[in-house]
Amino acid sequence: MLRTNTCGELTAKSTGKTVTLAGWCHSRRDHGGVIFIDLRDRYGLTQIVLDPSHNKKVHETGEHIGREWVVAAKGKVRHRPKDMVNGNLKTGEIEVIVDELSIVTKAAVPPIEIDDRIEASEDMRMKYKYLDLRRPIMQQRLMTRHKAAAAVREYFDKNGFIEIETPMLVRSTPEGARDYVVPSRVHPGNFYALPQSPQLYKQILMIAGFDRYFQLAKCLRDEDLRTDRQPEHTQIDFEISFVDENDVMVFVEGLYRHIWKEVIGAQIKTPFQVLTYAEAIEKYGIDKPDLRFGMELVDVTAVVKKSEFKTFGVEERVKCVVAEKDLSRNEIDELIAWAKENGAKGLAWMKVTDKGLESSIVKYFSSTIQKQLLQLTKAKKGSVLFFVADEEKKAADVLGKLRLELGKRLGLMRGNEFKFCWVVDFPLFEWNKDENRWEAAHHMFTSPKPEHIGLLEKEPGKVLGRLYDLVLNGTELGSGSIRINDPELQERVMKVIGLSHEAAEKKFGFLLEAYKFGAPVHGGMGIGFDRTVALMMGLHDIREVVAFPKNKKAESPMDGSPSEVEERQLKELHIKTDVVKKNE
Repeated sequence: MLRTNTCGELTAKSTGKTVTLAGWCHSRRDHGGVIFIDLRDRYGLTQIVLDPSHNKKVHETGEHIGREWVVAAKGKVRHRPKDMVNGNLKTGEIEVIVDELSIVTKAAVPPIEIDDRIEASEDMRMKYKYLDLRRPIMQQRLMTRHKAAAAVREYFDKNGFIEIETPMLVRSTPEGARDYVVPSRVHPGNFYALPQSPQLYKQILMIAGFDRYFQLAKCLRDEDLRTDRQPEHTQIDFEISFVDENDVMVFVEGLYRHIWKEVIGAQIKTPFQVLTYAEAIEKYGIDKPDLRFGMELVDVTAVVKKSEFKTFGVEERVKCVVAEKDLSRNEIDELIAWAKENGAKGLAWMKVTDKGLESSIVKYFSSTIQKQLLQLTKAKKGSVLFFVADEEKKAADVLGKLRLELGKRLGLMRGNEFKFCWVVDFPLFEWNKDENRWEAAHHMFTSPKPEHIGLLEKEPGKVLGRLYDLVLNGTELGSGSIRINDPELQERVMKVIGLSHEAAEKKFGFLLEAYKFGAPVHGGMGIGFDRTVALMMGLHDIREVVAFPKNKKAESPMDGSPSEVEERQLKELHIKTDVVKKNE
């Protein structure tokens, strides 16, 4: 070995030991002719000392060392002087007086600082990712990710699951996000797709009798990016035979209890709260509610429609959220502007004072109606009531967003608090106005509730699915369902969303054929692993826990992807780019 120890393990117990360390020069300080170097590797920092009175040759070599040079040093461990002990480091009580020093490689002056206290711009971090990843905080995040992956595998293994890899080159079935497609050289004009998820294959594995499958699967989707999305992400993917919804949910609660305990030593409370989709929309205006704070939405339509305030339209629903803090007029005006930018036609408000309700619109509300409002909303003195009037879904959506914005502004979203919940009983279908057709709300392989099967052809909008979403602090971690295992029922669901028998056979014939040979009742989930790790660490941008993420344009500034390919490659694939070039 070129080193005997890492830069993060030597302590006072190592005093007197001769060691060889290797790493990067984190910093170099010359104090009165004696050079001190903080040597860094992923395990930590150790101070090494180049003293000319101890070894002149070593000192001369050290005079030329710059930041991020890679060096190896051999010497003896000794106690630091008491006034130089660094209590923030595991190695802070000791230093190594160097007898031999060698330069492994020199380094150019780094364009970004390898220092957690100085964060470079996003563009610079992405371009010099290998330097960004040297920062201790980034190495800590990726080590936490590793521990989480190990905990996931441990939990599945002890529960009898088999880890099975599913294909990365699959048949294109563009029903959700756009596929990334891969041309086939040996089948001109034909394409593979990169998997958006292993959905069909894990169902095939249940039909094959594997009973309990899992993998940490790469999923690739050509969709618009945001902080919790990447073109490729990692999913905790699993499927179980002979289960119902409750079985899957209890299993997942155990998984998260295990991850939190093993990785960050925290206990999370189970069972998780369960909300129906209708309850979530009614109380929080969103199907992934943040339960770290209250401020539930209140439907005040019946009360305010008795007032003389005619701005609230006759056909509109009026919903209210109570900000449990006194806000200045400037803050209220900012929120009104924010609400309009986020889809509200307007935002009415009233403030609760010693004298009752106050605002420019209070005069349109009788004292009786004001009293009813206070009783209904349970608003206390110092609170502000905000009202949105619109069609029911729109009013809930806008006010749900406002509730979250208030939560941020009022400091109610604590990063070290973990509020999990399940959202169940989603509609199986949703109406696509643009295409004038029904489409699957989650995916078309979800089983309808048994009591709703008879409504499939008559009233698809009333059909609820055997669905369950896992939510943490207002972020959807994953979705799952009990799958359809009857080919006739599967074809009925496909027909509702406009897939004819011929089209279904063409796209999903292999699955429908497999069903004919006996399929167990089965269910599972796809859970965002990147999101799980990020939220566990109090982060919201999953790029902070991914080693080589893409930027907002789905580009990698470090390696220059996506890039053009040689004309020879295109010819082999029977592809012409003339149309693309013309459009550009």
